[in-house]
Amino acid sequence: MDQKLNITYIRLDGYVELDKYRFVYFVIMFTAYILIICSNSTIVCLIVIHKNLHEPMYIFIAALLMNSLLLTTALYPKILFDVLSEKQIISYLACLFQWFTTYSLAGSEFLLLAAMSYDRYVSICKPLQYPTIMSKINICILLVVTWILPAGQLGMSVALNANIKLCSFTLKGIFCNNSIYKCQCVSSGALSIYGVFMLANIALLPLLFILFTYTRILLISYRSCKTVRNKAAQTCLPHLLVLINFSCFVTYDVVVVRLESDFPKTARLIMTLQVILYHPLFNPVIYGLKMKEISKHLKKLLFQVKSH
Repeated sequence: MDQKLNITYIRLDGYVELDKYRFVYFVIMFTAYILIICSNSTIVCLIVIHKNLHEPMYIFIAALLMNSLLLTTALYPKILFDVLSEKQIISYLACLFQWFTTYSLAGSEFLLLAAMSYDRYVSICKPLQYPTIMSKINICILLVVTWILPAGQLGMSVALNANIKLCSFTLKGIFCNNSIYKCQCVSSGALSIYGVFMLANIALLPLLFILFTYTRILLISYRSCKTVRNKAAQTCLPHLLVLINFSCFVTYDVVVVRLESDFPKTARLIMTLQVILYHPLFNPVIYGLKMKEISKHLKKLLFQVKSH
């Protein structure tokens, strides 16, 4: 703690042999950051530029990829700075802000995936009502809710945690996640209950809704003609792959806090790097390759780049 400025600092103790592998860490993280920005931005730009991609499904994909860009930007600059620094520290308030940004955007991702599953459900199960239900106004409302709802709930949690006394000033991670609770002197029962409420509200309920909608799509597709089944497979499979991938990482993040003392440091670092490296690159690859219209425009773009 800096007594003069009355600022509490947290030490990030998640790196393994940083002094020895500092350059390797930096090259990997910087390369990944550039790839994430380029791949996600390219598909977002394609969706914005081409009018035939101005449909609800592609708008939600663009929002999901923008969400990945925001999440990456909340983490990578600080990580790159830490890798080059002698001390890996962050002020407690900055740590809470990073925690807020990370989990707010993670919650938005679940809600965006839920909105995408609803869009596919209406498209396949209620095609005649699709233009009315998925109107521009309704899409705007869904997008606003997906970003405002998690931010509002987590903002309340940050306000409640800001003045809690800390007894530990070392965080076993490379960025601020749920492990911050381990630094608090006393575990608040009210905050724990509120945390469970938030988890249910912005993760579990959207997940159950997604499973319900895809179950309905599966049942209706099974009873329908081959064309409907092909449409369902082409548009729903990428969403399901992204959902499974993201759910696995969120489950890891929740579980590792409970098993923190028994979880090897190297294994924890490898898993954390997979979360922040793999997932933001997974989304644009899946949507770029699996979504027919996006893939077509992407191939045209690559052909134009090669020809020049």
